[in-house]
Amino acid sequence: MDIALKVLFVLSLSLVSMKPLAEARYRHWSSEIKFNSSAATEDLVTSLPGQPSSIYLLGPGCSSVGYGATQEIGPFFVDSDGRGLKLNPFSWTKEANLLFLESPIGVGFSYTNTSGDYDSLGDDFTANDAYAFLHNWFLKFPSYQHRIFYIAGESYAGKYVPELAEIIHDKNTDPSSLFINLRGILLGNPETHDAEDWRGMVDYAWSHAVVSDETYKTIIKSCDFYSDDTLNNSDCYAGWDELLTQYDEIDMYSLYTSVCIANSSGLSSQLKARRSSKMMPRMMGGYDPCLDDYAKFYYNQPQVQKALHVSDGISLKKWSLCNMTVFHNWYDTKKSVIPIYKKLIAAGLRIWVYSGDTDGRVPVLSTRYSLSSLELAIKRAWRPWYHGKQVSGWVQEYYGLTFATFRGAGHAVPIFKPSESLAFFASFLAGESPPSQRWN
Repeated sequence: MDIALKVLFVLSLSLVSMKPLAEARYRHWSSEIKFNSSAATEDLVTSLPGQPSSIYLLGPGCSSVGYGATQEIGPFFVDSDGRGLKLNPFSWTKEANLLFLESPIGVGFSYTNTSGDYDSLGDDFTANDAYAFLHNWFLKFPSYQHRIFYIAGESYAGKYVPELAEIIHDKNTDPSSLFINLRGILLGNPETHDAEDWRGMVDYAWSHAVVSDETYKTIIKSCDFYSDDTLNNSDCYAGWDELLTQYDEIDMYSLYTSVCIANSSGLSSQLKARRSSKMMPRMMGGYDPCLDDYAKFYYNQPQVQKALHVSDGISLKKWSLCNMTVFHNWYDTKKSVIPIYKKLIAAGLRIWVYSGDTDGRVPVLSTRYSLSSLELAIKRAWRPWYHGKQVSGWVQEYYGLTFATFRGAGHAVPIFKPSESLAFFASFLAGESPPSQRWN
């Protein structure tokens, strides 16, 4: 296994490029990056306000600053006062260079100068836009072009990631296109197949005592998960409304943790607004609204925006974790990416899927229902996997795909299980099964 030639690209929350694992222990990133032009040098962010010393980052166009960078797998977290940063001891930088991307356009600091682009937002547009970014990034930093490449993401990136992987796979057959040495994808609590995702969401809510027997029966009887018009059925709509009403009282993305009281009213308003839509609920990922608040305060500070090259520190850009206009105007979404899974499996790509088992939004049942439609033969049967001598979850390996759970983790697994997720990530990169013995 040639570790020195690996690259990992994490979508939705982040883009990640592998560096040699033996060297991946919080080195100065600037020493790893080969700048081939003054334009590339201009992107270097040498430091951020409140940043611990000895770590450097790349700049705008290359960071999803909200979730992945400052809540999950990035090198720092935003402090609870929203003014400084602290080291993340379980950052995936221990195994990889992380290159975070704001996507799609309109999210965070990302933008377009072509106003019509905002009328074209959807899966295909985003996948092609991400490919264009990736193509240009490799041209700007050619030292990374020939490394082994992976893509990863969570939540709605369950669609972005396979879609981008398919584009790369297809482009690689064209000798005139930039060759990207794609070897696999890694997906966490991913939206995969709408009908199965919704069915799993309902079954999970009922099986975890979030909704009553009566509500569950109403939804099962009146909702056709395979129909675009199912919410036009008044009984179905009422059932879904009741399900979301119950989830308003807790954190849908983490059933057994406390909510942030300071922000609970805002969260509730967002959920009520989404229920008014005739779309089946498609909510963005997240965990603790208080963590969101820390990031919002930090990235709206003048000195932070100036350090990131997104403003002059005087005329500020309004940064928010999620752009609800993008959310509501999303016009193109694939109902299922299962056909893409089949294509990528046939191409021999490594595909790992994992689920935090306390997530109610894209619950483990949704993922199991979706993956079962692949009808893959079992290579290694269902069994526990371990970290720190404890059961971290369960795993089953199929011919063509590995599925694992994280015991006690919500939607954004690295927030809940940072050490375990780092170990799992390392196993994925190495192409090795998660430890199946308690002494590991």
